[in-house]
Amino acid sequence: MNNNLWNRRNALQALGAGALATLTTPSLKADSPKGEPHKPNGNIKQSICRWCYGKIPLDKLAEEAVKLGYKSIELLTIDEYKQIKPFGLTCAMLGRVSISEGLNRKQYHEPIEKQLRTNIEFAAAEGLPSVICMAGNRKGMADDEGLENCVEGLKRFIGYAEEKKVTVCMEGLNSKIDHKDYMYDYTKWGLTLCKKLGSPRFKLLYDIYHMQIMEGDVIRTIKDHHEDIAHYHTGGVPDRHEIDETQELYYPAIVKAILKTGYEGYLGQEFIPKREPLASLAQGFRICDV
Repeated sequence: MNNNLWNRRNALQALGAGALATLTTPSLKADSPKGEPHKPNGNIKQSICRWCYGKIPLDKLAEEAVKLGYKSIELLTIDEYKQIKPFGLTCAMLGRVSISEGLNRKQYHEPIEKQLRTNIEFAAAEGLPSVICMAGNRKGMADDEGLENCVEGLKRFIGYAEEKKVTVCMEGLNSKIDHKDYMYDYTKWGLTLCKKLGSPRFKLLYDIYHMQIMEGDVIRTIKDHHEDIAHYHTGGVPDRHEIDETQELYYPAIVKAILKTGYEGYLGQEFIPKREPLASLAQGFRICDV
């Protein structure tokens, strides 16, 4: 069977004719069978991770995000947020920080504290919910030592986050494919950190793509540990591309599981598009708009 025909038929069955129209109409002007714009269900607020769409000027991305129904562009610097604010968008996760040089090493505590205090103060003033931090690479360090160092580093500024009512989120990443030496590569490590720190303003950024690669069991993890999770990221597995029928995860079920926990935060689309980026963002929005 012709591969293009097979893909079109499967996309039609899985996503509906409207989503297929999005894939085949680069302009996105007619993204439903009747040429009408998609009317979101709005059960989950969706965000765009900026770095995945770095080739698109930020003001253009903001303009298109609003048209597609997104409420946020995230992983921005303070100056970048100021560019998207006039479009009525928020930044669900503020900050752009080092992945390899994180809180697991004491020599980085002072500069990280300075950066995080600045981001926390700005987020509080602007009503932004969360700022991001990272564990850092192992470089031969034992995981339990890194854990204690992270607790020590976070204690330097977590009280300020509590005062300002801003949540500090640490992201787990896979060490199998993308971040070979990253310390926080299993959810259990992050959950232990949450318990040791014991702050209502420190939570996990649960990246579905990364954790599917490392441990799987995504929906059970969400169900069992949602109280320690403040933010979610998407991504197609295995190659971090579109979150459609070309990958192994079924995002409608995952998003429904997230919503069942009472989650009211944002879902960040963090896939790297293989096709036309805006069409893929429109498709991703529809898939998760359960």
